[in-house]
Amino acid sequence: MKNSEPAVDLNRKFVRLIERRPDGFVEFEFAIGDPELFAEMLLPSDAYDSFCQSNHVVFLEPRVEETKGEDESGDWNWNLHQATHQRFR
Repeated sequence: MKNSEPAVDLNRKFVRLIERRPDGFVEFEFAIGDPELFAEMLLPSDAYDSFCQSNHVVFLEPRVEETKGEDESGDWNWNLHQATHQRFR
């Protein structure tokens, strides 16, 4: 039986910039093969630039913020950036 899903290319790496912080750190999402399966990362600016260059990343457009209604799972659907900037301050 042939799988209709396209093969994941583990050689393709993706970065989506979240924020260049005033303290010199860069928040970003890093993915391998599928841009929707990512890890949130934080590196100093120089290390971020080196990381992107050495991994030959594809840069993705910023995410569009979605607004969730009261009845949706908005309370459980958050990322590290939101947690550190909105949720607990």
